[in-house]
Amino acid sequence: MATLSSDIIPEILRRLGVKDLLRFRCVSKPWCSLIDGPDFIKLHLSHSLKTSTHLSLVLRDCYLFSVEFDSLKAAQKLNHPLSNEGFGTDILGSCNGLLALYNGEEEIALWNPSTRKSQMLPVTEIEFPPYFCFVQFIVYGLGHDLISDDYKLVRMAQFYGKDDDSFCSEVKVYSLRTNSWRRIKDFPFYLKYKRVYGVLANNALHWVVSKKPESDTQSFVVAFDLGTEEYRVVELPECLEEGFHMNVKSMGGSLCLIANYWEVHVVDIWVMKEYGVKESWAKLVSVKRSKVTSRFDFVLPLAISKNGDRVLLDIDNNKFVWYDLRSKKVKKVRIEGVPRAFEAEMLVESLVPLNGNGAMINKKDQGKEKQKKKNTKRYRLWKRLRKPGNRRRVAVLLSCEW
Repeated sequence: MATLSSDIIPEILRRLGVKDLLRFRCVSKPWCSLIDGPDFIKLHLSHSLKTSTHLSLVLRDCYLFSVEFDSLKAAQKLNHPLSNEGFGTDILGSCNGLLALYNGEEEIALWNPSTRKSQMLPVTEIEFPPYFCFVQFIVYGLGHDLISDDYKLVRMAQFYGKDDDSFCSEVKVYSLRTNSWRRIKDFPFYLKYKRVYGVLANNALHWVVSKKPESDTQSFVVAFDLGTEEYRVVELPECLEEGFHMNVKSMGGSLCLIANYWEVHVVDIWVMKEYGVKESWAKLVSVKRSKVTSRFDFVLPLAISKNGDRVLLDIDNNKFVWYDLRSKKVKKVRIEGVPRAFEAEMLVESLVPLNGNGAMINKKDQGKEKQKKKNTKRYRLWKRLRKPGNRRRVAVLLSCEW
Protein backbone atom coordinates (compact mmCIF):
# COMPACT_ATOMS: atom_id res chain seq x y z
CA MET A 1 0.00 0.00 0.00
CA ALA A 2 2.88 2.35 0.83
CA THR A 3 4.31 1.98 -2.68
CA LEU A 4 1.25 3.61 -4.26
CA SER A 5 1.57 7.28 -5.07
CA SER A 6 -1.03 9.64 -3.62
CA ASP A 7 -1.87 10.68 -7.18
CA ILE A 8 -2.49 7.10 -8.32
CA ILE A 9 -4.94 6.14 -5.55
CA PRO A 10 -7.75 8.49 -6.70
CA GLU A 11 -7.25 7.30 -10.30
CA ILE A 12 -7.77 3.71 -9.17
CA LEU A 13 -10.67 4.37 -6.83
CA ARG A 14 -12.65 6.47 -9.30
CA ARG A 15 -13.17 3.35 -11.44
CA LEU A 16 -14.92 1.45 -8.64
CA GLY A 17 -18.60 1.27 -7.84
CA VAL A 18 -20.15 3.14 -4.94
CA LYS A 19 -20.75 -0.04 -2.94
CA ASP A 20 -17.04 -0.86 -2.95
CA LEU A 21 -16.04 2.73 -2.21
CA LEU A 22 -18.27 2.83 0.86
CA ARG A 23 -16.54 -0.31 2.14
CA PHE A 24 -13.08 1.09 1.44
CA ARG A 25 -13.78 4.11 3.62
CA CYS A 26 -12.85 1.81 6.50
CA VAL A 27 -9.32 1.17 5.17
CA SER A 28 -7.87 4.29 6.78
CA LYS A 29 -8.71 7.86 7.75
CA PRO A 30 -6.94 9.26 4.65
CA TRP A 31 -9.00 6.97 2.40
CA CYS A 32 -12.20 7.96 4.20
CA SER A 33 -11.37 11.66 3.82
CA LEU A 34 -10.52 11.14 0.16
CA ILE A 35 -13.73 9.25 -0.71
CA ASP A 36 -15.93 11.70 1.22
CA GLY A 37 -14.21 14.73 -0.27
CA PRO A 38 -16.07 16.92 -2.81
CA ASP A 39 -13.23 16.73 -5.35
CA PHE A 40 -13.25 12.94 -5.45
CA ILE A 41 -17.07 12.80 -5.55
CA LYS A 42 -17.00 14.98 -8.68
CA LEU A 43 -14.10 12.98 -10.15
CA HIS A 44 -15.93 9.67 -9.65
CA LEU A 45 -19.20 10.99 -11.09
CA SER A 46 -17.47 12.54 -14.12
CA HIS A 47 -15.64 9.27 -14.89
CA SER A 48 -18.84 7.22 -14.62
CA LEU A 49 -20.73 9.55 -16.95
CA LYS A 50 -17.94 9.77 -19.54
CA THR A 51 -17.37 6.01 -19.64
CA SER A 52 -21.05 5.02 -19.24
CA THR A 53 -20.19 2.80 -16.28
CA HIS A 54 -22.07 2.09 -13.05
CA LEU A 55 -25.40 2.71 -14.76
CA SER A 56 -28.74 1.16 -13.89
CA LEU A 57 -32.34 1.24 -15.01
CA VAL A 58 -34.83 2.41 -12.40
CA LEU A 59 -38.33 1.05 -13.03
CA ARG A 60 -41.46 2.31 -11.36
CA ASP A 61 -44.92 0.80 -11.02
CA CYS A 62 -46.34 0.74 -7.48
CA TYR A 63 -42.79 -0.02 -6.32
CA LEU A 64 -39.31 0.93 -7.46
CA PHE A 65 -36.93 -1.57 -9.07
CA SER A 66 -33.31 -1.39 -10.21
CA VAL A 67 -31.67 -3.28 -13.09
CA GLU A 68 -27.91 -3.22 -13.74
CA PHE A 69 -27.40 -1.81 -17.22
CA ASP A 70 -24.33 -3.92 -18.01
CA SER A 71 -26.20 -7.20 -17.55
CA LEU A 72 -29.93 -6.36 -17.92
CA LYS A 73 -30.65 -9.70 -16.26
CA ALA A 74 -32.85 -9.19 -13.19
CA ALA A 75 -34.80 -6.44 -11.47
CA GLN A 76 -34.23 -5.87 -7.76
CA LYS A 77 -36.81 -4.14 -5.59
CA LEU A 78 -35.59 -0.93 -3.98
CA ASN A 79 -36.38 -0.06 -0.38
CA HIS A 80 -36.79 3.67 -0.68
CA PRO A 81 -37.50 6.12 2.18
CA LEU A 82 -41.04 7.13 1.15
CA SER A 83 -43.74 4.52 1.46
CA ASN A 84 -47.44 4.93 0.73
CA GLU A 85 -49.57 1.83 0.75
CA GLY A 86 -52.04 1.72 -2.10
CA PHE A 87 -50.79 4.64 -4.19
CA GLY A 88 -47.11 3.94 -4.78
CA THR A 89 -44.33 6.47 -5.18
CA ASP A 90 -43.73 8.83 -8.10
CA ILE A 91 -40.32 9.81 -9.44
CA LEU A 92 -40.30 13.58 -9.96
CA GLY A 93 -36.84 13.76 -11.50
CA SER A 94 -33.33 12.31 -11.50
CA CYS A 95 -29.88 13.84 -11.71
CA ASN A 96 -26.34 12.60 -10.98
CA GLY A 97 -27.52 9.60 -8.99
CA LEU A 98 -30.22 11.46 -7.05
CA LEU A 99 -33.95 10.77 -7.29
CA ALA A 100 -36.75 13.12 -6.27
CA LEU A 101 -39.58 11.02 -4.84
CA TYR A 102 -43.21 11.85 -4.06
CA ASN A 103 -45.64 9.56 -2.23
CA GLY A 104 -48.96 11.28 -2.97
CA GLU A 105 -49.28 12.65 0.56
CA GLU A 106 -47.50 15.97 -0.01
CA GLU A 107 -44.19 14.44 1.08
CA ILE A 108 -41.18 14.87 -1.19
CA ALA A 109 -37.70 13.49 -0.56
CA LEU A 110 -34.37 13.51 -2.33
CA TRP A 111 -32.75 10.08 -2.25
CA ASN A 112 -29.42 8.64 -3.34
CA PRO A 113 -30.08 4.89 -3.86
CA SER A 114 -26.34 4.13 -3.98
CA THR A 115 -25.49 5.63 -0.58
CA ARG A 116 -29.01 5.10 0.81
CA LYS A 117 -29.01 8.67 2.11
CA SER A 118 -32.20 10.71 1.93
CA GLN A 119 -33.55 14.08 2.92
CA MET A 120 -37.10 15.34 3.32
CA LEU A 121 -38.03 18.59 1.61
CA PRO A 122 -39.99 21.28 3.44
CA VAL A 123 -43.62 21.66 2.42
CA THR A 124 -44.47 24.68 0.29
CA GLU A 125 -48.02 25.77 -0.39
CA ILE A 126 -49.51 26.49 -3.79
CA GLU A 127 -50.29 30.17 -4.17
CA PHE A 128 -53.54 30.43 -6.11
CA PRO A 129 -53.81 33.53 -8.32
CA PRO A 130 -57.07 35.54 -8.29
CA TYR A 131 -59.99 33.97 -10.19
CA PHE A 132 -58.14 30.67 -10.73
CA CYS A 133 -59.62 27.93 -8.55
CA PHE A 134 -58.42 24.68 -10.12
CA VAL A 135 -54.97 23.17 -10.39
CA GLN A 136 -54.86 21.55 -13.81
CA PHE A 137 -51.69 19.66 -13.02
CA ILE A 138 -48.28 19.98 -11.37
CA VAL A 139 -44.97 18.97 -12.95
CA TYR A 140 -41.47 18.83 -11.51
CA GLY A 141 -37.89 18.68 -12.70
CA LEU A 142 -34.60 17.96 -10.91
CA GLY A 143 -31.23 19.26 -12.04
CA HIS A 144 -27.78 20.47 -11.05
CA ASP A 145 -26.86 24.14 -11.35
CA LEU A 146 -23.20 24.13 -12.36
CA ILE A 147 -22.77 27.82 -11.56
CA SER A 148 -23.76 27.59 -7.90
CA ASP A 149 -22.98 23.85 -7.57
CA ASP A 150 -26.47 23.38 -6.18
CA TYR A 151 -29.18 20.79 -6.84
CA LYS A 152 -32.55 22.33 -7.65
CA LEU A 153 -36.05 20.86 -7.82
CA VAL A 154 -38.44 22.91 -9.95
CA ARG A 155 -42.21 22.77 -9.38
CA MET A 156 -44.63 24.17 -11.95
CA ALA A 157 -48.32 24.41 -11.05
CA GLN A 158 -50.70 25.20 -13.90
CA PHE A 159 -54.21 26.53 -13.19
CA TYR A 160 -57.49 26.43 -15.06
CA GLY A 161 -58.66 29.78 -16.41
CA LYS A 162 -62.03 31.42 -17.00
CA ASP A 163 -62.31 29.84 -20.45
CA ASP A 164 -60.61 27.11 -22.51
CA ASP A 165 -57.84 29.44 -23.67
CA SER A 166 -56.87 31.07 -20.39
CA PHE A 167 -54.39 29.62 -17.95
CA CYS A 168 -51.93 30.73 -15.30
CA SER A 169 -48.92 29.19 -13.59
CA GLU A 170 -46.85 29.28 -10.44
CA VAL A 171 -43.18 28.23 -10.41
CA LYS A 172 -41.12 27.52 -7.31
CA VAL A 173 -37.53 26.30 -7.02
CA TYR A 174 -36.14 24.24 -4.15
CA SER A 175 -32.45 24.60 -3.33
CA LEU A 176 -30.65 21.72 -1.66
CA ARG A 177 -27.95 24.11 -0.47
CA THR A 178 -30.40 26.28 1.50
CA ASN A 179 -33.09 23.63 2.01
CA SER A 180 -35.77 26.14 1.05
CA TRP A 181 -38.28 27.00 -1.67
CA ARG A 182 -38.62 30.34 -3.42
CA ARG A 183 -40.95 31.59 -6.11
CA ILE A 184 -39.58 32.72 -9.46
CA LYS A 185 -41.01 34.16 -12.67
CA ASP A 186 -44.19 32.45 -13.91
CA PHE A 187 -44.01 29.99 -16.79
CA PRO A 188 -45.57 31.74 -19.83
CA PHE A 189 -46.34 28.59 -21.84
CA TYR A 190 -49.01 25.92 -21.67
CA LEU A 191 -47.69 22.54 -20.52
CA LYS A 192 -48.92 19.81 -22.85
CA TYR A 193 -48.56 16.72 -20.67
CA LYS A 194 -49.15 16.00 -17.02
CA ARG A 195 -47.12 13.42 -15.07
CA VAL A 196 -44.07 14.23 -17.20
CA TYR A 197 -41.13 15.68 -15.32
CA GLY A 198 -38.61 18.01 -16.91
CA VAL A 199 -36.05 16.36 -19.17
CA LEU A 200 -32.54 17.29 -18.06
CA ALA A 201 -29.91 18.08 -20.71
CA ASN A 202 -27.05 20.57 -20.74
CA ASN A 203 -27.89 22.21 -17.41
CA ALA A 204 -31.51 22.84 -18.44
CA LEU A 205 -34.92 21.21 -17.96
CA HIS A 206 -37.15 20.74 -21.02
CA TRP A 207 -40.89 20.42 -21.56
CA VAL A 208 -43.19 20.14 -24.58
CA VAL A 209 -45.52 23.15 -24.61
CA SER A 210 -47.87 25.26 -26.72
CA LYS A 211 -48.78 28.94 -26.52
CA LYS A 212 -52.43 28.33 -25.63
CA PRO A 213 -54.47 25.28 -24.59
CA GLU A 214 -57.08 25.28 -27.37
CA SER A 215 -56.66 27.90 -30.11
CA ASP A 216 -52.95 27.20 -30.64
CA THR A 217 -52.25 23.47 -30.68
CA GLN A 218 -48.80 23.65 -32.29
CA SER A 219 -46.23 22.06 -29.98
CA PHE A 220 -42.66 23.15 -29.39
CA VAL A 221 -39.94 22.65 -26.76
CA VAL A 222 -39.04 25.12 -24.01
CA ALA A 223 -36.00 24.94 -21.75
CA PHE A 224 -35.55 26.24 -18.21
CA ASP A 225 -31.92 27.19 -17.57
CA LEU A 226 -30.99 26.06 -14.05
CA GLY A 227 -28.23 28.67 -13.79
CA THR A 228 -29.96 31.83 -15.02
CA GLU A 229 -33.48 30.54 -14.20
CA GLU A 230 -34.73 31.90 -17.51
CA TYR A 231 -36.97 30.23 -20.12
CA ARG A 232 -35.99 29.82 -23.77
CA VAL A 233 -37.39 28.12 -26.86
CA VAL A 234 -35.36 25.24 -28.32
CA GLU A 235 -35.14 25.27 -32.11
CA LEU A 236 -36.27 22.01 -33.73
CA PRO A 237 -35.08 20.29 -36.94
CA GLU A 238 -36.44 21.91 -40.09
CA CYS A 239 -36.99 18.65 -41.94
CA LEU A 240 -39.69 17.39 -39.58
CA GLU A 241 -42.85 16.35 -41.37
CA GLU A 242 -46.28 17.42 -40.21
CA GLY A 243 -48.77 15.41 -38.21
CA PHE A 244 -46.73 13.87 -35.41
CA HIS A 245 -46.96 13.58 -31.63
CA MET A 246 -43.95 15.24 -29.98
CA ASN A 247 -42.01 14.16 -26.90
CA VAL A 248 -38.55 14.82 -25.47
CA LYS A 249 -36.07 12.62 -23.65
CA SER A 250 -32.47 12.74 -22.48
CA MET A 251 -29.99 10.05 -23.49
CA GLY A 252 -26.37 10.14 -22.42
CA GLY A 253 -26.77 13.78 -21.47
CA SER A 254 -28.00 14.79 -24.94
CA LEU A 255 -31.45 16.12 -25.72
CA CYS A 256 -33.59 13.80 -27.86
CA LEU A 257 -36.74 14.64 -29.79
CA ILE A 258 -39.29 11.88 -30.43
CA ALA A 259 -41.60 12.38 -33.41
CA ASN A 260 -44.39 9.79 -33.36
CA TYR A 261 -46.29 9.60 -36.66
CA TRP A 262 -49.29 7.63 -35.48
CA GLU A 263 -51.08 7.43 -38.80
CA VAL A 264 -48.18 5.72 -40.59
CA HIS A 265 -46.92 3.87 -37.48
CA VAL A 266 -43.42 5.34 -37.54
CA VAL A 267 -41.36 6.85 -34.72
CA ASP A 268 -38.33 9.01 -35.51
CA ILE A 269 -35.81 9.79 -32.76
CA TRP A 270 -33.57 12.83 -33.21
CA VAL A 271 -30.56 13.76 -31.09
CA MET A 272 -29.07 17.24 -30.67
CA LYS A 273 -25.34 16.52 -30.92
CA GLU A 274 -24.29 20.09 -30.04
CA TYR A 275 -26.69 21.64 -27.60
CA GLY A 276 -28.29 24.86 -28.76
CA VAL A 277 -27.17 24.43 -32.38
CA LYS A 278 -30.17 23.83 -34.62
CA GLU A 279 -28.04 22.36 -37.42
CA SER A 280 -26.68 19.66 -35.09
CA TRP A 281 -29.99 17.77 -34.94
CA ALA A 282 -29.48 14.32 -36.46
CA LYS A 283 -31.95 11.47 -36.92
CA LEU A 284 -30.68 8.56 -34.84
CA VAL A 285 -33.47 5.99 -35.09
CA SER A 286 -36.52 5.44 -37.29
CA VAL A 287 -38.71 2.62 -36.02
CA LYS A 288 -41.55 1.07 -38.00
CA ARG A 289 -44.25 -0.88 -36.27
CA SER A 290 -43.64 -4.12 -38.19
CA LYS A 291 -39.98 -4.19 -37.15
CA VAL A 292 -40.63 -4.00 -33.41
CA THR A 293 -43.96 -5.63 -32.81
CA SER A 294 -47.33 -5.94 -34.43
CA ARG A 295 -48.50 -2.92 -32.46
CA PHE A 296 -47.05 -0.11 -30.36
CA ASP A 297 -48.18 3.37 -29.26
CA PHE A 298 -44.89 5.05 -28.40
CA VAL A 299 -41.12 4.49 -28.24
CA LEU A 300 -38.65 6.17 -25.87
CA PRO A 301 -34.84 6.03 -26.09
CA LEU A 302 -33.05 5.14 -22.86
CA ALA A 303 -29.36 4.52 -23.49
CA ILE A 304 -26.70 3.75 -26.07
CA SER A 305 -24.56 0.64 -25.69
CA LYS A 306 -20.91 1.11 -24.70
CA ASN A 307 -19.65 0.42 -28.21
CA GLY A 308 -22.20 2.87 -29.61
CA ASP A 309 -23.85 0.54 -32.13
CA ARG A 310 -27.16 -0.11 -30.34
CA VAL A 311 -29.88 1.92 -28.63
CA LEU A 312 -32.00 0.57 -25.78
CA LEU A 313 -35.66 1.46 -26.42
CA ASP A 314 -38.67 1.43 -24.12
CA ILE A 315 -41.76 0.22 -26.00
CA ASP A 316 -45.09 1.30 -24.47
CA ASN A 317 -43.70 1.11 -20.92
CA ASN A 318 -43.94 -2.69 -20.94
CA LYS A 319 -40.98 -4.05 -22.91
CA PHE A 320 -37.38 -3.29 -23.88
CA VAL A 321 -35.61 -3.85 -27.20
CA TRP A 322 -32.11 -3.22 -28.55
CA TYR A 323 -32.15 -1.33 -31.84
CA ASP A 324 -29.09 -1.99 -34.00
CA LEU A 325 -28.04 1.26 -35.70
CA ARG A 326 -26.28 -0.56 -38.54
CA SER A 327 -28.62 -3.38 -39.43
CA LYS A 328 -31.79 -1.47 -38.39
CA LYS A 329 -32.97 -4.63 -36.64
CA VAL A 330 -34.36 -5.04 -33.15
CA LYS A 331 -33.81 -7.66 -30.48
CA LYS A 332 -36.07 -8.15 -27.49
CA VAL A 333 -34.55 -7.81 -24.02
CA ARG A 334 -35.86 -10.17 -21.36
CA ILE A 335 -35.30 -9.02 -17.78
CA GLU A 336 -36.36 -11.23 -14.90
CA GLY A 337 -38.69 -9.66 -12.36
CA VAL A 338 -39.76 -6.67 -14.44
CA PRO A 339 -43.33 -5.50 -13.68
CA ARG A 340 -45.93 -5.71 -16.45
CA ALA A 341 -46.16 -1.94 -16.80
CA PHE A 342 -43.52 0.53 -15.72
CA GLU A 343 -41.85 3.89 -16.19
CA ALA A 344 -38.12 3.60 -16.89
CA GLU A 345 -35.25 5.99 -16.21
CA MET A 346 -31.47 5.69 -16.41
CA LEU A 347 -29.51 6.37 -13.21
CA VAL A 348 -25.79 6.56 -12.51
CA GLU A 349 -24.23 5.46 -9.23
CA SER A 350 -22.80 8.41 -7.36
CA LEU A 351 -21.50 9.59 -4.01
CA VAL A 352 -23.37 12.88 -4.25
CA PRO A 353 -24.26 13.81 -0.65
CA LEU A 354 -27.50 15.19 0.70
CA ASN A 355 -25.91 17.57 3.13
CA GLY A 356 -28.36 20.46 3.21
CA ASN A 357 -29.68 21.88 6.45
CA GLY A 358 -32.86 19.81 6.34
CA ALA A 359 -33.47 16.94 8.72
CA MET A 360 -32.80 13.43 7.52
CA ILE A 361 -35.78 11.11 7.38
CA ASN A 362 -36.49 9.54 10.75
CA LYS A 363 -38.99 6.70 10.36
CA LYS A 364 -40.29 7.03 13.92
CA ASP A 365 -40.96 10.74 13.57
CA GLN A 366 -42.28 10.16 10.06
CA GLY A 367 -44.88 7.75 11.43
CA LYS A 368 -46.04 10.29 14.02
CA GLU A 369 -46.39 13.00 11.40
CA LYS A 370 -48.37 10.69 9.11
CA GLN A 371 -50.80 9.81 11.90
CA LYS A 372 -51.24 13.47 12.77
CA LYS A 373 -51.88 14.32 9.12
CA LYS A 374 -54.47 11.57 8.72
CA ASN A 375 -56.57 13.22 11.42
CA THR A 376 -56.87 16.47 9.50
CA LYS A 377 -59.70 17.50 7.17
CA ARG A 378 -57.19 18.44 4.49
CA TYR A 379 -55.73 14.92 4.41
CA ARG A 380 -59.18 13.33 4.03
CA LEU A 381 -59.93 15.66 1.12
CA TRP A 382 -56.62 14.75 -0.46
CA LYS A 383 -57.46 11.04 -0.30
CA ARG A 384 -60.79 11.76 -2.02
CA LEU A 385 -58.97 13.71 -4.71
CA ARG A 386 -56.95 10.62 -5.58
CA LYS A 387 -60.11 8.79 -6.65
CA PRO A 388 -61.25 9.09 -10.30
CA GLY A 389 -64.14 11.48 -10.88
CA ASN A 390 -63.59 13.52 -7.72
CA ARG A 391 -60.74 15.73 -8.89
CA ARG A 392 -62.61 18.83 -10.03
CA ARG A 393 -65.08 18.83 -7.13
CA VAL A 394 -62.49 18.26 -4.41
CA ALA A 395 -60.02 20.69 -5.98
CA VAL A 396 -62.38 23.55 -5.09
CA LEU A 397 -62.43 22.42 -1.44
CA LEU A 398 -58.67 22.00 -1.38
CA SER A 399 -58.19 25.49 -2.82
CA CYS A 400 -60.10 26.86 0.13
CA GLU A 401 -57.93 24.83 2.52
CA TRP A 402 -54.72 26.07 0.85
